[in-house]
Amino acid sequence: MGQARPIGRRIFALDHARSLALLCMAVFHFTFDLMLFGHTAPGLVFSGFWPWFARGIASSFLILVGVSLWLAHRDRIHWRPFMRRFVMVSFAALLITVATYYAMGAQFIRWGILHMIAAGSLIGLAFLRLPVLAVLVAAVAAFAAPHYPKTDLFNHASLLWLGLSTQIPQMMDYEPILPWLSPILFGIAFARLADTAGLWASLARWQPGPIGRALAWPGRHSLAIYLIHQPVLFGAVWAYTLWMNQ
Repeated sequence: MGQARPIGRRIFALDHARSLALLCMAVFHFTFDLMLFGHTAPGLVFSGFWPWFARGIASSFLILVGVSLWLAHRDRIHWRPFMRRFVMVSFAALLITVATYYAMGAQFIRWGILHMIAAGSLIGLAFLRLPVLAVLVAAVAAFAAPHYPKTDLFNHASLLWLGLSTQIPQMMDYEPILPWLSPILFGIAFARLADTAGLWASLARWQPGPIGRALAWPGRHSLAIYLIHQPVLFGAVWAYTLWMNQ
């Protein structure tokens, strides 16, 4: 859900990647809504393939955040557009927290994917100028950190965002700093290596036709689509359920 302006031309391949991630996210949330209204087996999305599918979707978004962060600030940090985007995503994250608090009660989202994108983007700025090897080491460390012995000292609600708590309240979405900073850092490292190899310059020369541009449209408006897709899907499944029960 980041934006990149590399080499003076838009890289539509990244928009397509975001569009695909959005489609997968919509599939997961639609399946969740079907489960919620009793149209699938109870607990379907919490077992088997589905939890891995959800993690893969979150990882893809965060990797793209890291890639976009490098492409947008490769020469220097452009603070004005960065802060504008940061405030937008942060406000959207707050909106999700407030909305789910009233809609879901105790299971409301304290720290979900939008919270992680906002915080991870800010933290990621500190890694843009470090050696690629250092970024990769930090990515591995961020991924491994939650798997080490934890302590009850991090169980306070104000520290839930760290990802080191031994007791995690049940939430509809939860992507804390550790380990979810890891895919952002991997995205930064990949973007830098790809830059050195000339991949972005090559992709920037590709300009798709009308169909390709249409498929890129969701990826260019990923934040708005993220905010509206679930209410639309939920409402559609709710209306279908009412119609079926008539």
